[in-house]
Amino acid sequence: TKGACCMRVKELANKLDITPETVRYYTRIGYLNPPNERGNNYRDYGPNEERYLRFILNARRLGFSVKDIGELLCHADKGRSPCPAARSLIIERLKETEQRFQEAQELRKRATRQLSSRTRLTFLATDIFPEPQSSV
Repeated sequence: TKGACCMRVKELANKLDITPETVRYYTRIGYLNPPNERGNNYRDYGPNEERYLRFILNARRLGFSVKDIGELLCHADKGRSPCPAARSLIIERLKETEQRFQEAQELRKRATRQLSSRTRLTFLATDIFPEPQSSV
């Protein structure tokens, strides 16, 4: 029987409330490297892989791309703190998020103006759409 420290893909996925395919994906791209000590195709995921996967999932929730996460893991694998790189990436992501937020606010303002006007929607005022006939 396997020790308490080892989990199969499905067990790790259930523990972290993700799909087994997510675990397999990060294993396939090399972000998780569970040992295959039994010589079969089954992987046993231990506490180290769980920590890495928790880090990956948290980073994804913060908006880091898979590539960004790879860079951070590379720092950690070389024994360097990923904090300076993570800080730079967070600053970059915040700038991108702020830009998207500003664009969404502008879109909201335009849509609100269109709906509040009592006239024809200006974005429809083109040659393709005829003027509505007034029903008298």
